Amino acid sequence: MQIEHKQHDGKGEWFIEQSDQRLAEMTYSRAGDDKLIIDHTWVDDSLRGQRIGQQLVQAAVAYARNQQLKIIPLCPFAKSVFDRDHSIHDVLA
Repeated sequence: MQIEHKQHDGKGEWFIEQSDQRLAEMTYSRAGDDKLIIDHTWVDDSLRGQRIGQQLVQAAVAYARNQQLKIIPLCPFAKSVFDRDHSIHDVLA
């Protein structure tokens, strides 16, 4: 499964779709020129336990590193990933 990224008008999302059905998503809003606020993560029950949520967070981290952005994880799931994985703290705002 491939994680896709779309952004428009200061908002964006990483998501997984299969046969035009959304199976997972993580949404964000831009905060100024240098920050992303992750506000929501959702994974379909059929994919639970496969670390899809963590993969979405890792996609956001890779994007933030590439674009020299910082992340504010307001979503409880994303915050829990950041709390457990110190290797991604370089992108925390």
